[in-house]
Amino acid sequence: MTRQPSKIDELSNAWVVKLAELSPSFATYAGFAGGEDKLDDNSPAAIKHYYELEKDLLTKLEALEPVDAIDEVSKDALAASLKLGIELHETGLWKRNLDVLASPAQGIRDIFDLSPVATEADWANLNKRLRAVEGAIDGYIETLRVGIADNETPAIRQVDWVINDLNNITGENGFFTKFAKAEGVELSDGLRADLVEASAIATAAYAKLQNFLRDELAPVATDVDAIGHERYALLSRLFLGAKVDLEETYQWGLEELARVKAEQEAVANEIKPGATVAEAIEVLNNDPSRKLHSTEELQAWMQRLSDEAIEKLGATHFDIPEKLRTLECRIAPTNSGVIYYTGPTDDFSRPGRMWWSVPAGVTEFDTWRETTTVYHEGVPGHHLQVATQVYNRGELNDWRRMANWCSGHGEGWALYAERLMQDLGFLNDPGDRLGMLDGQRMRAARVVLDLAVHLGKPRLDGTGKWDFDYAVAFMSENVNMSAEFINFEVHRYFGWPGQAPSYKIGQRIWEQIRNEYSAKRVGSFDIKEFHREALNLGGLGLDTLRKAILG
Repeated sequence: MTRQPSKIDELSNAWVVKLAELSPSFATYAGFAGGEDKLDDNSPAAIKHYYELEKDLLTKLEALEPVDAIDEVSKDALAASLKLGIELHETGLWKRNLDVLASPAQGIRDIFDLSPVATEADWANLNKRLRAVEGAIDGYIETLRVGIADNETPAIRQVDWVINDLNNITGENGFFTKFAKAEGVELSDGLRADLVEASAIATAAYAKLQNFLRDELAPVATDVDAIGHERYALLSRLFLGAKVDLEETYQWGLEELARVKAEQEAVANEIKPGATVAEAIEVLNNDPSRKLHSTEELQAWMQRLSDEAIEKLGATHFDIPEKLRTLECRIAPTNSGVIYYTGPTDDFSRPGRMWWSVPAGVTEFDTWRETTTVYHEGVPGHHLQVATQVYNRGELNDWRRMANWCSGHGEGWALYAERLMQDLGFLNDPGDRLGMLDGQRMRAARVVLDLAVHLGKPRLDGTGKWDFDYAVAFMSENVNMSAEFINFEVHRYFGWPGQAPSYKIGQRIWEQIRNEYSAKRVGSFDIKEFHREALNLGGLGLDTLRKAILG
């Protein structure tokens, strides 16, 4: 039954319309019409305007009274999000918004991966969107220059990485040059010529950014990686939607890391009696039945495993409506090595998608390591979670369905889902189970690393504070990944404080909520009912989720 929208719903829905107007990238992600030919304004004036709008919206929201339990959750969630956004703006961190993964340096390019590309009209829009890259870059440079003037600059480690990474765009046959060829689409000669010109404009804009970073920002960038306790506490709340005791969480991270390591060692013994974890991994890596030999094989394997999970889980442990049963698995057009999920559009005309960004030259993949990744990104992980909230328009307003993402809730659920697949028997193969534990160990290790680096904690051996080399050595001891992957990951943790720990801490909070929910229903606990109730609430900060589920 569709619920009659309340005043809080109307305010929230109007905010989504405003967000789509302010951020054409968000509109594209959500599948809203309009803005397909534009990009976000990254200038200081636009950032200040957004801040003023948040303050005004919070005032209006606080004047409204909820009409029911759904409204209470909506008000609590939106108010918490707005307060955090306002507080974050006032720290001035927006002036130093540059890192190796999730800043406008990447975001301006990334939205082209989701832009419609099927028709000549789509490419006419993209001709304009490519030309809009210049303005988006100019506004971003202006913002970073404010940071230079105010002595609020990113760490040189982040600046150097991005300068080098932008070669993938500014180098010969870079991203925009390849993208604008519109291969496989019938276009007029005139539009094709326009796209070549537009791609050159976009490429030149990124070259301008690259030169600015090298010539203006790098010389004044800070050499201090740690963000400090006060700012870290705020960023932790932002990514979790919950306030946690950072000291207790650090100690828990150490304990969880030791526990997962012991669990890995037990599974290694199953794979080869008496084997160490490293020896068990060698056995798995040498098993030809666990190898994929091309990106084509990888994509087909991802799709097959994902489809099987949807079919089996939809028949037993979850309610999966028909619209949610399509999940496209794709090889991404980039080469970062990141695996990620993008949600469906509002009308499901573009389905949820799992993307695998394969590093250049990599042609071999191990299924034992990545089976759990498919469950993390697909079902019962991100796809089930995100697509469920998009689908639930009968109860949720548009902000809760389409616009509210909390990393601790989202990534915490995906890690929870990986463990759940073990509990449900989908990881009975010890190799696949070791792969899951390898990921869990990495997530526990980065709780320790992230907190230790940014809070200035002593090294585990007591010999001074954590630095980059020590962090790399620590991760190398705890994950079975390439040196290149570890180097990227540690750069990510140093430049995006609080985000990486939100996965494992979020999982912990999800499990705590489930256990408390179960304890209140001794003799009548139904985990399928818990999952249905929790996912139908949509994306929430974890403090709001706890209140909504437990009262």
